[in-house]
Amino acid sequence: MTVDGKTIPMFPLGGVLLPGALMPLQVFEPRYRELTTHCLAHDTEFGVVLIARGHEVGGGEVRHDVGCLARIRKAAQTPDGRWGLLCEGTERIRVADWVADDPYPRAIVEPHRVPDHVVTDDLAKRVRGLKTLTRRTLALGAEAGLQLTPATVDLPDDAAAAVWRLGEIAPIGPQDRYDLLCCDHLDERAEMLARFIAGAREIIEFRLKTDTGGGLGA
Repeated sequence: MTVDGKTIPMFPLGGVLLPGALMPLQVFEPRYRELTTHCLAHDTEFGVVLIARGHEVGGGEVRHDVGCLARIRKAAQTPDGRWGLLCEGTERIRVADWVADDPYPRAIVEPHRVPDHVVTDDLAKRVRGLKTLTRRTLALGAEAGLQLTPATVDLPDDAAAAVWRLGEIAPIGPQDRYDLLCCDHLDERAEMLARFIAGAREIIEFRLKTDTGGGLGA
């Protein structure tokens, strides 16, 4: 889909969609039901952006301007008209201007593509270390009773795709994911993600110590 200067449907959310990531959505608000119907009828994508302030329901929220295109991979409608969707992030976009929310949020967007990158031996090594750190953190989270992606999850060999995937499954918050989405350079994104995951691991370790009254088992 070519989006340069094009007006497209937009879905502001309390979460962040990253390129290559899968996001399930329950669509019940009338304006987003209409957005879903439009995208399915025309086989088109919509944009997902993080809400900076406000709520998903009812409108009036303040929205960030960097987002991701979403393509609907699966859709099922209930008898009362609600939609259950499984969407996949395709490419980054930047909002040039918001237009009237009629009949649903819309914006003029342009591509916000990741610059070409060279995966040096040092960067490849850092990404492998990031995979290990993420797996260990997911395993630790499971030990703490958190509902996270299994530590045995398959990860892409490609460094750029792996960092996006790790950003999707790591136990980090929406603002951290948004910062990753905005980061243009792969080496900086990997370094940023390592800091976020290390911080999440510290929180999980503290939780384990608090819950058990003792040290970690690993």
